[in-house]
Amino acid sequence: MKIRIINKSRHKLPEYTTERSAGVDLRANIDEEIVLEPLARVLVNTGLFLEIPAGYEAQIRPRSGLAIKHGITVLNSPGTIDADYRGEVRVILVNLSAEKFVIKDGERICQMIVSRHEKAEWIETNELEDTQRGAGGFGHTGKH
Repeated sequence: MKIRIINKSRHKLPEYTTERSAGVDLRANIDEEIVLEPLARVLVNTGLFLEIPAGYEAQIRPRSGLAIKHGITVLNSPGTIDADYRGEVRVILVNLSAEKFVIKDGERICQMIVSRHEKAEWIETNELEDTQRGAGGFGHTGKH
């Protein structure tokens, strides 16, 4: 798949780091360091603009290293970039740790996955097919 991209950042294009990587890392494109205080959130620019094909979306997900080492995650995870969006890709980060975290220009702040999706056709009805599970949810099946 080919995706058209405008790169207004100071950094190279996103790339897959291994042959079997599902996602690419996106980098902060900022003029000054951002100090992210505990429990604070911030919108971080990437300088990237995408033209995603119809029937696909880009998903913004946390980087596991930032999450485990520093408590930094993507707040609306996964964030969705729709195929008709043409603005800058920006990432909402939150600091869930007790320590401040400094975001520097070029820092790898998240992963982006491109994924196919389907459009649903909604059919209004008065009843749904019964299943063994039924309306059970939120841990109703117990621990295994």
